Amino acid sequence: MYKYDEYDHSIVASRVEEFRDQVNRRLAGQMTEDQFKPLRLMNGLYLQLHAYMLRVAVPYGTLDSRQMHMLAHIARKYDRGYGHFTTRQNLQYNWIKLADAPDILAELATVEMHAIQTSGNCIRNISSDQFAGAAADELTDPRPWAELLRQWSTFHPEFSYLPRKFKIAVIAADEDRAAMRLHDIGLQIVERDGALGVAVYVGGGMGRTPMVAPLIKDFVPFADFVSYMEACLRVYNRYGRRDNMYKARIKILIHELGAEKYAAEVEEEFAAVKALGIDPPQAEFDRIAAHFAPPPFETGLSDELDRSDPDFAVWLDQNVSAHKAPGHAIVTISLKPIGGIPGDASADQIDLMADIAKAYSFDELRVTHAQNIVLPHVRKADLHVIWQQLRDAGLAEANLDLISDIIACPGLDYCSLANARSIPLAQKIATRFADPIRQRDLGELKLKISGCINACGHHHAGHIGILGVDRKGTENYQLLLGGSGAEDVSLAKITGPGFSEDGIVDAIEKATDVYVANREQGERFLDTYRRIGMEPFKEAIYG
Repeated sequence: MYKYDEYDHSIVASRVEEFRDQVNRRLAGQMTEDQFKPLRLMNGLYLQLHAYMLRVAVPYGTLDSRQMHMLAHIARKYDRGYGHFTTRQNLQYNWIKLADAPDILAELATVEMHAIQTSGNCIRNISSDQFAGAAADELTDPRPWAELLRQWSTFHPEFSYLPRKFKIAVIAADEDRAAMRLHDIGLQIVERDGALGVAVYVGGGMGRTPMVAPLIKDFVPFADFVSYMEACLRVYNRYGRRDNMYKARIKILIHELGAEKYAAEVEEEFAAVKALGIDPPQAEFDRIAAHFAPPPFETGLSDELDRSDPDFAVWLDQNVSAHKAPGHAIVTISLKPIGGIPGDASADQIDLMADIAKAYSFDELRVTHAQNIVLPHVRKADLHVIWQQLRDAGLAEANLDLISDIIACPGLDYCSLANARSIPLAQKIATRFADPIRQRDLGELKLKISGCINACGHHHAGHIGILGVDRKGTENYQLLLGGSGAEDVSLAKITGPGFSEDGIVDAIEKATDVYVANREQGERFLDTYRRIGMEPFKEAIYG
């Protein structure tokens, strides 16, 4: 994983002290909240319903044990003993005191972490495939490309005040594990004539106007990579709306301009940018890539596993994925226990995951956009002891990609923008479908909940999506079907009138009953929905 150089250390240390001065001035009454707001947002600090929330950056989701232990320490010392892993591969603390924020950032800096550009109208945390560097199906490790983008975008003077926030994802496999085409820019590393480059998709996103990003250019070679990204952002910065925040995202610009017109504008801008010579030499990319060299995997390891323990066998089948190195595996740790809060982990659990990563996963962990944690490089011979430790800590739920593996935003329990609660609803749904045999019979079924139209819970991309709305002062929930954030990307459609909290749980059960009654051999919920259409589901749900 990438290690800070002297410039990184200097940048982060300077930002901490700058923000400490800003906080002190705010506490002394020398700044109003309106004056302070843009300053705190550029440091990842939000004012929520009950307290400040701090969002910590985890570039492309990669962490080591030192960093995980620091996250646990901060949870204990400054919060209420837990952290919340988010759909942006970050971590949030929900109960922060303003006076403590500079000290938290200073402690994060000691382990090469920060909260820079985790909010505000700038380029946010660059996300990537949580299996990067381990997946058997990837073309190359996408994280060096993501790191190059991180260095290019951090404090970029032209892109610090964009029309709206901007999110980029990078993948390197045909299987999309990062919802790449639902980003402002989605990049897939591809090969042409023996050279690597990127296919560029621009204009995706969720929120009140969800859109799937169209392909803007099918191949940009590495030698032009940074210049082309610069051109994409320059065109957006020039033409993006600043008079209406609801129409300010790049997806609206491309919808109004058209993908072809936007692509032509980018090509023209690219010609000017390329002449500036901002693309790094191959040697610089090689320097970055060296930080992501594969760990020293053991050779000659057996792929055999003792599956005599039935609970362990179920966990193996559900939460363990193929690794590119023989005798190794990828483990996904579920942060979705039945009745728990999706994405939450206690300080003790965070510490345990750090210890396991150091002992068994070459000191590396990943945060997933589905709010789980990955151990990317585990010997198969160690899987049983890892499972036992996770089980004892309440972290061995065998439900990856099943109906109880729910993505949910913090909702009205915390967020000042929310219209409805997400957490209690997620708990009720998971409890209704708690039977593990029933969950496995339903198979892959991605359920996602947002407490408002901003779609932090990715409801548009759920096989089943739920959107919380305010219906004359009462929390109400709309049901959506048919979304996907994967390589078969699609946007979910609203079934009809909304429901109460209990009513939406019943509606989901009716929808799964329709699936079970109509599925063909090997079909997922999403496949059956696409084959038979919305009407059978609406008839069952609404009568």
